Amino acid sequence: MAEQILKTEYSDVMQKSYIDYAMSVICARALPDIRDGLKPVQRRVLFAMDELGLNHDKPHRKSARIVGDTMGKYHPHGDSSIYEALVVLEQDFKKGMALVDGHGNFGSIEGDGAAAMRYTEAKLMKFTQEVYLADLDKNVVDFVPNFDETEKEPVVLPVRVPNILINGAEGIAVGMTTNIPTHNLSEVVDAVTAYMDNEDITTEELMNYMPGPDFPTGGLVVNKSELLSIYETGNGKIKLRGKVEFEEGKGRSEKDKLVISEIPYTMIGAGIGKFISDVAELVETKKTSDIVDISNQSSKEGIRIVLELKKGADIENLKNMLYKKTKLEDTFGVNMLAVVDGRPETLGLKAIIEHNIKFQYELATRKYTSLLNKELDQKEIKEGLIKACNIIDLIIEILRGSQSLKDAKACLTKGDTSKIKFKNKESEIYASQLCFTEKQAQAILELRLYKLIGLEILALQKDYEDIVNRIAEYEDILNNPASMKKVIKKDLLNIKKNYGVERRTVIEEMPKHCAKV
Repeated sequence: MAEQILKTEYSDVMQKSYIDYAMSVICARALPDIRDGLKPVQRRVLFAMDELGLNHDKPHRKSARIVGDTMGKYHPHGDSSIYEALVVLEQDFKKGMALVDGHGNFGSIEGDGAAAMRYTEAKLMKFTQEVYLADLDKNVVDFVPNFDETEKEPVVLPVRVPNILINGAEGIAVGMTTNIPTHNLSEVVDAVTAYMDNEDITTEELMNYMPGPDFPTGGLVVNKSELLSIYETGNGKIKLRGKVEFEEGKGRSEKDKLVISEIPYTMIGAGIGKFISDVAELVETKKTSDIVDISNQSSKEGIRIVLELKKGADIENLKNMLYKKTKLEDTFGVNMLAVVDGRPETLGLKAIIEHNIKFQYELATRKYTSLLNKELDQKEIKEGLIKACNIIDLIIEILRGSQSLKDAKACLTKGDTSKIKFKNKESEIYASQLCFTEKQAQAILELRLYKLIGLEILALQKDYEDIVNRIAEYEDILNNPASMKKVIKKDLLNIKKNYGVERRTVIEEMPKHCAKV
């Protein structure tokens, strides 16, 4: 065959290639899915842990094993990015609700890195199992082939809460970024149920239930009046402050202190060391003479940065100076960008909740359809067994008169008595009228003799009644929107009851006075 040379514009090839690359990074690497609020690497880490059976009540397993399984089966993009995702999922100072239970050094709020993955161990949190991974066996989400088509992985996890709000998200894609703050689980559940009760609810009304972000580091949000605009548009800046408390010295020898007990979320990591050096610089450059010593007394119990003061220090002036000259006051740039139906989209609070509720209805529909089909199968089998118990003598005669399993099955399902030897003609006539289904016939052939005991037959009839009741319940849920809404709300309220925590971040308006600098 003659060789052909295809001519094309170099700019067209570059444009198409760049767009393909950009969309791959946006949708398959950097941005969370609106449905489960997870980036692909996070979803794959949690799924790999679930596949490994790392339940909350089982022993921890080496992180290197988790990373290896994730990389080898689902995410062939290097072990460092996978381990970093695992570490962040464990860090309760970064996530509203930690999803991984770590054992060993998983880093600190002061910026210390995690130990190598060969030293640390992890397993799933109970919250993750019950809220993020439950029902995967009930066909609630689609599965697709992995990168080499040797395994199957879920397109999305069946998360039963708006994880994108609860745990927030951050990511840098091509030409766009996402930065979503964390929120309080209980408040988010309240907002979702309020929307379910009234789909015409406004963003302002939703904020009566969920007034703003709730950062794991606590602190203060001091631009309350601007939050409504941020939640309506999905963009804006949240002003954060650390919590500063005055402690009066006891006795003559002990100095008065300013104690920073909570920090802005943006100060996590190197920001704490930077804050201490900035305060030291204020003293060295003589911008304040009220501070005589600074020490970081933080521990596992929490943040405690202590500034010792000279006698007669101007407390309010010093606080304002710290807010103005250091990162004790900072901004969190909000950009609520997520992948919606395969495309990046900036969403407001109401739109996020709307998408989540739509996803919850999809999960519930698929879950109860799967459960209903399973119960219908069981109902069919139990009906066959009950009928067989009523004519058990005939069944035994058919089995004893059969030369093969195939002959016995044909008699049970089609009434074919041509290859069965009967003791009398009457039995043959009855046998010719049998019409069990394939599933019923198989169950009858596998029936054990002890099941014919009186109590076992009563238990069989009780099971059948329970199955009929469950079928009625599932059909009601699937056919009645009010019943499905009730089930979803009940699940949400149970999650709130079992895992809800108190709000940590205070929301208020910026004080009117300014620093005297």
